[in-house]
Amino acid sequence: MIAPVTRRSIRALCFLFCLACPSPLLLQSQTATSTTDSSLLPDPKPPDAPATWKRFVGIYEYSNNGNSKTRVIILERNQLPYMHYPAKPDEEIYFDPKLKLISVPNPVKGSWTYSIEEETGHAPYFVYLTESFVRTDPGANPTNYFHIKPLSPINELRNAALAAQPPAEQGPFRKPDLVELTPLDPAIHLDIRYAQSNNFLSTPIYSQSRAFLQRPAAEALLRVLRKLQPLGYGLLIHDAYRPWYVTKIFWDATPPVDHIFVADPQKGSRHNRGCAVDLTLYELATGKPVEMTGMYDEMSPRSFPDFPGGTSLQRWHRDLLRRAMESEGFTVNDEEWWHFDYKDWKHYPILNVPFEKLGIAGVAAN
Repeated sequence: MIAPVTRRSIRALCFLFCLACPSPLLLQSQTATSTTDSSLLPDPKPPDAPATWKRFVGIYEYSNNGNSKTRVIILERNQLPYMHYPAKPDEEIYFDPKLKLISVPNPVKGSWTYSIEEETGHAPYFVYLTESFVRTDPGANPTNYFHIKPLSPINELRNAALAAQPPAEQGPFRKPDLVELTPLDPAIHLDIRYAQSNNFLSTPIYSQSRAFLQRPAAEALLRVLRKLQPLGYGLLIHDAYRPWYVTKIFWDATPPVDHIFVADPQKGSRHNRGCAVDLTLYELATGKPVEMTGMYDEMSPRSFPDFPGGTSLQRWHRDLLRRAMESEGFTVNDEEWWHFDYKDWKHYPILNVPFEKLGIAGVAAN
């Protein structure tokens, strides 16, 4: 999701869309010569965290009898678990999964031991008498996708958004030239969450699973893919061009406290301009998405691109994606590790053309 910008009329935009555009096959041939760059690698690839306690990596709230609440992070580094605090150095902690105990350093007690409590359907927590560490993030299971309760029924919000108009804006702008991504290379996979129910609103918003970008951004994305393929990775797209009315649905559905994770429709989104993409990596060998520090569309600190938690391997994958994208003119969003804006976004207008009116490869239907 995310990002502000500027304004214009739908009728003029649809006319611009109807104009001819070059074949995506030509685009593919123009970008097929890119090669990998070893400078993309953040560091040597680390092993995964030990399976015996990896599930406990996450964000917790410490409290004593409901008071003295402090947010802490349990992370993995060099195969060891650490407690990360807001204002002091990380401290190594110790798990004993067999005895279901966790030992946490304490400046007064030396070390304090808590029992590990795990209940089906609930995140694990640690407790001793009145003290507890309660997990506050959605966990690592992708089926536990992050979701909110919309402020109004989605059908009502959709009808209002479709009846509304994007903000007016001053040009000049380049002529829109949206390109559909999947025909460009079979290693570009789609998992368009807003066409499914496993998204933060728990209901489909799009009627089609498709992804488009303005041609220069699509060319740059293909070059990113060419660099990642020799390293064993492909690109999994969650979202790209997004009609303006969808941005309005997101904003109106989301509680104000979480508005940093959605774009203000009065400013527009870089997604609306066809110059933003939400994506992750997947393994070419298995087809499986890699694990990142947090899940897609998660409204928590785990989404920040500099979030210190997670495992070493999760942070390595997150940083690899960022390096690859930045090497071709994309910039990561400050609140979302998966969201990247293309450098030319200011040169394109806000668009409100639904997917149903976009033909194959992005040529708009009349």
